[in-house]
Order: sequence, then C-alpha cells, then structure tokens
Amino acid sequence: MRAWLRQHRQAFGRAARRMGVLNALVIGIALALPAGGYALLESLRALTGRVSLEPQISLFLDAKRADVDALAARIKRDPRVVGLRYVSREDALRELGAVQGVPELVAALGRNPLPDGFVVRAANDTVEPLAAELAKLPGVEHVQADALWARRLASGTRLARAALWLVAALLAAALVAVTFNTIRLQILTQREEIEVSQLLGATDGFIRRPFYYAGALQGIAGGAVALVIVYAALALLNGELARLAATYGSGFRLGFLGAGDALAVMGFAAGLGWMGAHLSLSRHLL
Repeated sequence: MRAWLRQHRQAFGRAARRMGVLNALVIGIALALPAGGYALLESLRALTGRVSLEPQISLFLDAKRADVDALAARIKRDPRVVGLRYVSREDALRELGAVQGVPELVAALGRNPLPDGFVVRAANDTVEPLAAELAKLPGVEHVQADALWARRLASGTRLARAALWLVAALLAAALVAVTFNTIRLQILTQREEIEVSQLLGATDGFIRRPFYYAGALQGIAGGAVALVIVYAALALLNGELARLAATYGSGFRLGFLGAGDALAVMGFAAGLGWMGAHLSLSRHLL
C-alpha cells in the first residue's frame, strides 16, 4: 500500500513540474465563456423568479365604487377569465410604497394619484385578445397586459441556456484537443525514457500515470483560471450595474457561481484533461 501511494505521489510530482502555464491559461479563457454565461443566466433566473409569470391583465378604472361590482360580475362571466382581484387605490398605494422614493413623491403631490383597478388572471394564449375586449368596457380607463414580457424573457433565457450548452460542448471538444496535443508532445519528448522504463519492466500503469495526472492537473488549473476570470469580470460589471440599479431603487447584483457550481467547473475541467490524456495515450503510447 505504501509503495502504491509513493508511486502516485511521485507521478503527481512529475506531472506538476511539467504542467504548462500557457496551456492552463488557454483552457481557463475558454472555460470562462460558458462559466460566465452560466453565472449571468443564473442571476437572470433569480431576477425573473421574483416576477409572476402567470398571464395577468391590469385594469385601471374610471368608475364609481357603486359600479365596480357590476363591472366585476361582467368580467367574471367571460370564460377566459380564471381569476379576478379588486385592488383599491389605497391598497395600490400601500403596495407601491415599498418602492424606494415613491412615498416622498406621493407626499410632494399631496394626494393619491392611483386609480382603483382589477387584476385579471387569464387562460394561456388569451391575454392579448381579452385585454383588447376589456379595454372597451365602460368604466375601464386603461388596460395593461402584465407578465407577458417576463414570459418572453423566460423563453429567451431557456434559448440562451441551450445555446450556452452548445458552446460549452464545442469548447469542451477543443479543450480535449488541446490536452491531447500537449500529452502527445510530452510522450514524444520522453520517448527514450519510456522505452528504457519498459525494458526495465515498468508496467503500463506506472508509465501512463504521470500523463493522466498531467492532463487532470492541467484541466484543474484551467478551471481555476476560469473562475478567477469570471469573478473579476462580474466584479467589474457589478460596479457599473450598481449605479444603474440604484436609479431604479434596486440593489440587484450579478451573483458569482455557488460553491457547488464552482467545484463542478473544476471537476468538469479535470475530466476534460483526463479524457484528452487518455485519448492521446491510447493513440501514441502502445
């Protein structure tokens, strides 16, 4: 057991001494693109997750309180309406008061500028035609279809995620090719040493082990470089984003990869390096 551990330690040391910094940098830059894109999409998903994606229509009323019940009954009779909620101008102001700067603005106006309204929940694919018909009802001053933009954003996010996985797959193939070529060059430069070791009775595992370690270490180093690049890029973007978000009364920030995701990047990179080494050894070391 001790001899086995000593062989692995020696192979690891040889691989670490021969690891190319430039190759790790190339791998890191390539991995930074999908890793950074994933971080951006996760931040966007967290943002859209706080927004209702259920199809809704907001009706702003210009009617007397006595006419509101009759209007509500008329809207409920429409089979496309699956829910209706009345929001008084006082309740609307109370909800809007949570937004930074709004209470001061209302205080400056001296009155509540918001109208009474309804929030209508509609069946899927009926929002736009239903909104057009509701706009014609007496007592309805303005109609706004809510959540459609959020649904489109969510669809765009899913499309971007699929494109990101495609880019990641293409870059993964490229990184395997980089490692393949690196290990091939190492095998060629150590050809005489390998032949002497074989003549002395060295096993295939003993000869191959340093190259497997070299591929995995190169991938891990590239993964670490990628995480540093993503962290630095997000820090720069957050500096500018903070000023933009402040104008909307928000503290939104782009989040870095979680611990699990960061470890997954490192493990993925190590796996790519190991695969490149394995393919190269199978091709050039018989």
